[in-house]
Amino acid sequence: MCGIAGQLQLSGGTADRDLILRMSDLLKHRGPDGDGTYIDGTIGLAHRRLAIIDLSEEGRQPMTNEDGTLWLVFNGEIYNYRELMEELIAHGHQFRSKTDSEVILHAYEEWGTGCLQRFNGMWAFALWDSRKKELFCARDRQGIKPFYYARTSDSFLFASEIKALRVHPEVGRHPNEKMVSAFLAWGLADHTDQTMFEGVFQLLPAHYMIIGENGIVDHAAFWEVTFNPVLNSEPGSDERLAAEFLELLEDAVDLHLRSDVPVGTCLSGGLDSSTLTALINRAIRRKTPGKESSRQNTFSACFEDKRFDESDYIDTVVTSSDVRSHRVYPDTGSIWADLEHLLYINDEPFAALTLYSQYCVMRLARDEVKVVLDGQGADELLAGYIAYQFCHIRDLIREFHLLQAACETLGTLRHHSDFLSYAVTQLFTRKKRRSLIRSEGSRFPRYRGTLNEALKTDLMRANLPYLLHWEDRTSMAFSIEARVPYLDYRVVEFLASLPADQKIRNGITKFILRKAIRGLVPDAIRCRMDKKGFATPEEVWMQGDMSGRVLEILSSEAFKSRPYWDADAVAENYRDFLGGKASYSSEIWRMVCCEIWLRRFIDPAGA
Repeated sequence: MCGIAGQLQLSGGTADRDLILRMSDLLKHRGPDGDGTYIDGTIGLAHRRLAIIDLSEEGRQPMTNEDGTLWLVFNGEIYNYRELMEELIAHGHQFRSKTDSEVILHAYEEWGTGCLQRFNGMWAFALWDSRKKELFCARDRQGIKPFYYARTSDSFLFASEIKALRVHPEVGRHPNEKMVSAFLAWGLADHTDQTMFEGVFQLLPAHYMIIGENGIVDHAAFWEVTFNPVLNSEPGSDERLAAEFLELLEDAVDLHLRSDVPVGTCLSGGLDSSTLTALINRAIRRKTPGKESSRQNTFSACFEDKRFDESDYIDTVVTSSDVRSHRVYPDTGSIWADLEHLLYINDEPFAALTLYSQYCVMRLARDEVKVVLDGQGADELLAGYIAYQFCHIRDLIREFHLLQAACETLGTLRHHSDFLSYAVTQLFTRKKRRSLIRSEGSRFPRYRGTLNEALKTDLMRANLPYLLHWEDRTSMAFSIEARVPYLDYRVVEFLASLPADQKIRNGITKFILRKAIRGLVPDAIRCRMDKKGFATPEEVWMQGDMSGRVLEILSSEAFKSRPYWDADAVAENYRDFLGGKASYSSEIWRMVCCEIWLRRFIDPAGA
């Protein structure tokens, strides 16, 4: 895991060394173990190294091939690098290191842009081909690793984080009004190739670009996931499919454990992270049969307020797996200073204080490990959000499976009645609060289509890319590499190929996962129907300890001067919430966070 940046001069000039070095400096937190640059004529590349695989000096970047015609800067991991290395050696390639970085170089030599199809991992890289005078840039299938770029009057710039691009005086000086509006009204971000900075773009998941001396010459997708439209499984197939899934997930976990540094696990007490914890324990025991194996380190967020605390579930997992449990208790003691740093790390405003728990967990983990495994992606692949139930029931009715639709409706009411009641209240609260925002922007349809359409939208555009943005920034803020085994592309393709009733059945979400882990994960976890993850008591904090600072922001002249909201109405609405006259919804936080972001990144003092 690292930070990358670079410049390709399009006007025939020379890459700006000072610019490259300043871009690199702003990415130091992503790679404190080393740095390097390569500047030759029109091309300049910078790399910040977080050493995970092959800790020797042979792993330094920018990395070149044998004859110096290719130069690479790479952020991420190619988990199947050992297998690819063996294949490439059989083709006659010679390796100087044991790194996955060098595998990319030789794979490009052997297969060209087709190398992307062979990688299993997470990546964002730029590869300079001096023979063709082209820069080959690519991002992994799910967009786990970030790749931002901008075009100035004379050059193409790229970086792992937007802040590095903004070193250039022409980049990111104004807000992207369309994206800001969509964020405020709908909580949307990372759903398009645009960012909240005008003129700053991101390479979409599963896409590559080739930039030549006159600009972008090729820009295309190299992978697309296809969901099975079948609603119901063949009779008797449940056990077989569950066994196949568990075997595949186990292999994905094994690959994601490849590392030359300590690895830990983010444990929320929920189904997804608890499953990973159990599978990692299995993997550790397999690697050290008959010996006393090392204990897995888990990292969790807990709360004194029992309404939000999941300590009991965490204790259940810890007891059953004998892991070393590390816990942090996020509170409001230093929250404003932390949020300033968190906003700086993210570059863009974030939609909910849930992110603060993840931030605290990563800060806790940095003292023990350099890599953590996390359960991101399981909800989008296995229909873990309750809103997917409505899509599924609608599909059943459309296909005239009326009895099954009735059973699903009853199951949903039986298992998720508390959430449904809350969701209905929030629906009206949020609709009313959005009236305080002057422009709603474009709404991105998440749950209007079929279950397959909703899952694909969330997986590739609406939800998961945003969560992965958080995952990357909160981990890299503390120089930690976060890995997400559920997003191994083989797992993604397998789950997408399944009929809908393997994901939702009788109101039970993640059906195949629950079946696959029977006997592996305690039933107290396996049969949970509530969903929290690394939650925070956002409403309690916003009504209590955070309220003074929030009121100060909402009453400021800066807040009142913005074109995005009716400032007086927002302040009055917030006071109604403090007085118990209005319900809470996250639109309040989004406006506060957006104001802080505008001051930090857009206003002249923060530019």
